[in-house]
Amino acid sequence: MTSSPSPADLYCVMGNPVAHSRSPAIHARFAELTGQPVHYERRLIPLGGFAQGVRDFLAEGGRGCNITVPFKFEAPALAAVCSERVHLAGAANTLNFQVDGSIHADNTDGLGLVADITRNAGVGLKGARVLLVGAGGAAAGVLGPLLHAGARHITIANRTVAKAEALVASHSALAALQKAELLALTPQALEGNFDVIINATASSLSGEAVPIPASVLRPGSLAYDMMYGPAAQGFMDWASAHGAVPRDGLGMLVEQAAEAFAIWRGVRPPSAQVLEEMRQTA
Repeated sequence: MTSSPSPADLYCVMGNPVAHSRSPAIHARFAELTGQPVHYERRLIPLGGFAQGVRDFLAEGGRGCNITVPFKFEAPALAAVCSERVHLAGAANTLNFQVDGSIHADNTDGLGLVADITRNAGVGLKGARVLLVGAGGAAAGVLGPLLHAGARHITIANRTVAKAEALVASHSALAALQKAELLALTPQALEGNFDVIINATASSLSGEAVPIPASVLRPGSLAYDMMYGPAAQGFMDWASAHGAVPRDGLGMLVEQAAEAFAIWRGVRPPSAQVLEEMRQTA
């Protein structure tokens, strides 16, 4: 008599919008390659309904979830334990549900971004001059890891400069420790060019124009959009037209997912292999 397979543990990505997310395919492949019993799905959460969405998922037996726009700033308030990355960013993208029903929050966005830039794209961040466009949850999640990676200067450009200034203030102690310079500006006030430009706004997702002037680019600059697929194409075309090296955020998505998978399952999946497979089937 053969025993029936163990039921899969339930995980998801929550966001609004979320239909575009490739996270289910990534985690399905991670589960296949590591032999972990994981079922991962998308959850469209109504605006204003995030806390209830998490409670409902937990009640259904969910084991953890990823959080995408626009709920990353709301996520830490639901957690009993927050990682240092969450405390620094004020935002979380990974929730891990404990057996006692409590929630642990982490932020793997910055780890994923740095891994994709340095390992997969082969671009060093140590000593780099970086422009971070946006001051929302995505930008908050990556600023600390960019500083830890050794960037010597980071300008945060945001239409509402007060939000950029708040990020500078919350990261000022880390920047001083890393001997890095942090600056907050509006896009119109940007001067000079940068080694790495990171678009952390939702402009690509909503089809808006690129929110920064082309003067920030120079030949060979890495122009990185955290979005991926068709949503990032406008930004990438703009970067290419001005001699920069474009890259979308698919690698960041895979690498941050690998960090979340390791938190949930205690197993590190082969992220480079999965990224290569996804590039080939895009």
